[in-house]
Amino acid sequence: MEEILELLENNSKLSEEQIAVMLGKTVEEVHETIKKFEDENVILGYNTLINWEKTGKEDVTALIELKVTPQRGEGFDKVAERIYRYPQVKACYLMSGGFDITVIVEGKTMKQVALFVAQKLAPLEHVLSTATHFVLKKYKDKGTIFEEKTKDDREAIIL
Repeated sequence: MEEILELLENNSKLSEEQIAVMLGKTVEEVHETIKKFEDENVILGYNTLINWEKTGKEDVTALIELKVTPQRGEGFDKVAERIYRYPQVKACYLMSGGFDITVIVEGKTMKQVALFVAQKLAPLEHVLSTATHFVLKKYKDKGTIFEEKTKDDREAIIL
């Protein structure tokens, strides 16, 4: 029932009743499928995407590229686990290409994030180098456009 997962991924506020109608299933079928996905850790949680720029909260988001020496028998997993356990780390990905691990970090200020990188990430054993990129503005996240431009469809009148 990948359709249920796709619907929930796009809008986790959909009720079981709404999903049932959309897919032509019974509410019981939808309920059991969602419960099964939750029990099997296919569905790991339900998140809300917030445009924090429209609130008074001032946080900084940074994308950090790490070059890492893989550990014998464990690859990158052990280093990644040490990294994703920090509460400042919002996401951690193994990458292909010019670096090995991407870490998304949030903090109150650029200095706070920079200190986290300098004091926690860079000194980790097996971390060869870091490159920090600060997010200046979010245009789109998780498929949602933050500031949709409204198109003016009115016709110009020339006198």
